[in-house]
Amino acid sequence: MKIKDLLNCAANVFMPQTCSVCGKPLDSDEKFICRHCMMDMPRTHYEDNDFNPFDQLMAGKVPIERCASYFFYQKNDPYASILHDLKYRNMPTLGRWLTERATHDMLPSHFFNGIDAIVPVPLHYTKLASRGYNQSQYLAQGIAKAIDRPVVKALKAIKEHSTQTHKDAAERLLNTQGMYAANDKRIKGLDGKHLLIVDDVVTTGSTLLACATALKNAIPNVKISLFTLAAAQLE
Repeated sequence: MKIKDLLNCAANVFMPQTCSVCGKPLDSDEKFICRHCMMDMPRTHYEDNDFNPFDQLMAGKVPIERCASYFFYQKNDPYASILHDLKYRNMPTLGRWLTERATHDMLPSHFFNGIDAIVPVPLHYTKLASRGYNQSQYLAQGIAKAIDRPVVKALKAIKEHSTQTHKDAAERLLNTQGMYAANDKRIKGLDGKHLLIVDDVVTTGSTLLACATALKNAIPNVKISLFTLAAAQLE
């Protein structure tokens, strides 16, 4: 056994890794989420449905090819802890692992067919400095690994916004207006390409709408699809 494996075994004895959903210790062949919680995950299956609730949320606002999310969450649901671990508990690699798995689960639907590059929703530099990482970047990396496509930082956050948590739909939309712009240094060669914008969660769609609008304004011929790890109950 390698030294690294021995150290990992020792660490698991004194500080066992636990499931992000139920909190139970993980078996040696489990990672981040136990198999029971993975089997019970409240999947949306949006990728299998034409004009699903996510599609409907974005309809008539900006041209979007298709939209999907991996699982549903509610504020006090155990699966919401995945988002908390990802964003606030310094576990961005959980996101990369889970989106890679999600992508493989969704491949039969052909949702990712034709995607040329993955674009993470950016963080403003002040929030990035505070958090230390952009969780959407890690989510994008998991998808990119699964479908062998590049991650392109085609967007930038040009102003900081206050938290969206306690805002209604109209307030969220106002809060995100003018917040994003195309990253001129990274969008060369993207004309006519199909880009997948990736974020952790969709609630009202205001953030994704602002990102898609910024890309469309800079690259009118670009095609855009949207993916989030989680979705509020949109029905």
